[in-house]
Amino acid sequence: MYTTPTCTYCTSLKNYLNDKSVSYTEIDVSKDHQAAEEMVKRSGQQGVPQTVINGQVVIGFDRAKINQLLNIE
Repeated sequence: MYTTPTCTYCTSLKNYLNDKSVSYTEIDVSKDHQAAEEMVKRSGQQGVPQTVINGQVVIGFDRAKINQLLNIE
């Protein structure tokens, strides 16, 4: 998951995944500029959060899409 410390949607997404006991790797793109470049290259977007699930990029806190990709009901 690509995030920044000031992103409220990132915090909401992390809290949601924690509540659902979903493990994830957080990459702070405000500190890791190479990761930020990779994120933009992969998605064409600069906004966060961006989550990669099984090769699919989810931009923003799209609960429905995340639930679908993770088989959360």
